[in-house]
Amino acid sequence: MIISTSRFGQVELKQEDVLTFPEGLLGFADLRKFVLLDDPNDEIFAWFQSCEAPQVAFPVLEPELFSAQYKATLTKSDLEALQMTNKEKARYFSIVTIPDDPTLMTANLKAPIVVNITARLARQCVLQDNNLAIREPIFTKLQQRVVQNPSVAIKNQSTGIDVATKLHIVMKDAEL
Repeated sequence: MIISTSRFGQVELKQEDVLTFPEGLLGFADLRKFVLLDDPNDEIFAWFQSCEAPQVAFPVLEPELFSAQYKATLTKSDLEALQMTNKEKARYFSIVTIPDDPTLMTANLKAPIVVNITARLARQCVLQDNNLAIREPIFTKLQQRVVQNPSVAIKNQSTGIDVATKLHIVMKDAEL
């Protein structure tokens, strides 16, 4: 299967790469099929790319990369919608907003995208925890993580993204 994207051009996929969002994403209820793509020009972020709308793609990171204590408690309806009985099958992604000044980037911790890997189902879940921010500043947290352990690259488990390498590039760009 080949999909067209505005960001990556033509992308060849296998059917099993497609994630189904039965309810769509917040603000994009009509879009139900997405795929998680690595950006060949950016080693830090992955993208949830719509298979139905070439211009719709969201940069994402796993929240554990910048929030070691991140914990998402899903409701019974979230678990049912994702056809999950336990959270071990789940992967969590935060949608990231990257403004012109990358030092001001934020992540949505309040409404993560939760993926049931086995069923290939996904849902954007609005968590009930009022301590979670919709616009959590993350640049400094990512930077601190790299500085604390510069010899170890942070790898995104699902995408193999090397955060340390990309963050150094982003930090240099921000200094210019």
